[in-house]
Amino acid sequence: MTLMSRRGFLAASAAALAVTPFARQGFAQTPAIGLRASSRVLDINGRAATVWGLEGPSGQGLVLDPGQRFRVDLTNDLPEATLIHWHGQIPPNEQDGVPDMPMPRIAPGETRGYDFATIPGTYWMHAHIPLHEMRLLAAPLIVRSKEDASADRQDVVMFLHDFAFKSPAEVMEEITRGHSSSGQAGMKHGAMQGAASGNDSRGGGMNHDMMQGMQGGNGMAMNGMAGMAGMAMDLNDYDWDAYLANDRTLSDPDVIRVERNGRVRLRVVNASAATVFWIDTGRVEARLVAVDGQAIQPLTGSRFGVAMAQRLDLELDLDGADAWPILALREGARERTGLILAASGAAVPRLSLLADEEAPAFDTDLSQEKRLVALAPLPEHEAQRSSMVTLGGTMQPYRWTIDGRVWGEHKPVTARSGERVEIMLHNMSMMGHPMHLHGHTFQVVGVNAKRISGARRDTIYVPPMAMVTIALDAGEAARWMLHCHHMPHLETGMMTEFAVSA
Repeated sequence: MTLMSRRGFLAASAAALAVTPFARQGFAQTPAIGLRASSRVLDINGRAATVWGLEGPSGQGLVLDPGQRFRVDLTNDLPEATLIHWHGQIPPNEQDGVPDMPMPRIAPGETRGYDFATIPGTYWMHAHIPLHEMRLLAAPLIVRSKEDASADRQDVVMFLHDFAFKSPAEVMEEITRGHSSSGQAGMKHGAMQGAASGNDSRGGGMNHDMMQGMQGGNGMAMNGMAGMAGMAMDLNDYDWDAYLANDRTLSDPDVIRVERNGRVRLRVVNASAATVFWIDTGRVEARLVAVDGQAIQPLTGSRFGVAMAQRLDLELDLDGADAWPILALREGARERTGLILAASGAAVPRLSLLADEEAPAFDTDLSQEKRLVALAPLPEHEAQRSSMVTLGGTMQPYRWTIDGRVWGEHKPVTARSGERVEIMLHNMSMMGHPMHLHGHTFQVVGVNAKRISGARRDTIYVPPMAMVTIALDAGEAARWMLHCHHMPHLETGMMTEFAVSA
């Protein structure tokens, strides 16, 4: 998916649609962009598949100019009511896109307006209804910066999905009944979680007192798999029918034409429901320059991991007039997808859907995360409030919890607007959890027992039996969601709220 040439980019605009419930500043000067939630048909390895999507004036997704407000009229052309979350952006709470928090879903045929200031970077938008997101109701949201506009780089988006021909409800039934074809060790997982839970009757992990007693020293130096001998880590709890990059598989990949000796900024969005990927740039050395839309000190390499809902910005300097496959490798498996960058006239290689070897598990020791350093860290400030959040759950029964509770039974994490807050996310389950906080960006300030000055993010991956501490300044007084971005986990209740008071 190429969004723009080196020295030009899309001016996405359309006529304003219906009356908006949200006030618009300067509406008369700038018309709203039209965005539609609608169905579409994909060719998945020669088989037609009807999925959902978000169509802007120039195709799936939106690209905004530097400084452009998010002034959008969203129309629901689907047969079901839905609602869209602007992932990583920080709109007023009423526009955040969580059903009934506080706005209801958008009914079929209804149009709702949005208007807020944007944060530049690589973002995306998706239904905040897990079964809708599993139907591919998601798209890129790219906000160009002034630096992007002046840089001599071609912008390319790599938008990743996992896909099943079965309906999301059928997928969930298969997962929750323990009949996934992935063959992961669900019973081992359940036994491990029961042992680790301290006999908590809610089944959600160790209680707070036990956890406090384990802080510090070597008690928490459980980098990744240490201390878990004989226990099986669950990487993938469902084998999807296909893995997509820009709506295509490697049997018919997206081929993006680049200039000879081209300079590319590759924006990777992991929009999959339940798959962690390794991004492999092959013989091209890449510079990782941003995560989750936030700039970092450049990190050089040819393979970087990206969990669900996370984003990577990679700078590539291509040499010659060749073709360069950029692959996304499913962790713990041989399946892969990707796109191909190709100079004009270059032969495009045919690639197998399967790699020769299984890709490893992603960041079990958080080694990648520990190497990321924000270019614009949070100002130094002592935390005024600290909380510990325990991530737990079992494969059989399939139940995923925060502090031992599912959504509806949850106990909010609380703060006051303006406070510096630290939240320690402690994963006591045998699956990794990409944790997303709405309405805020945060900085990673601790990994297991070690303090770091890490990247700024909106989604952090917490591997099994690990701890990550994040710091943030509490924003608008409102109810903001904190949840796992593994859709089957979210569907079964792995969500709480960050309740900010005035």
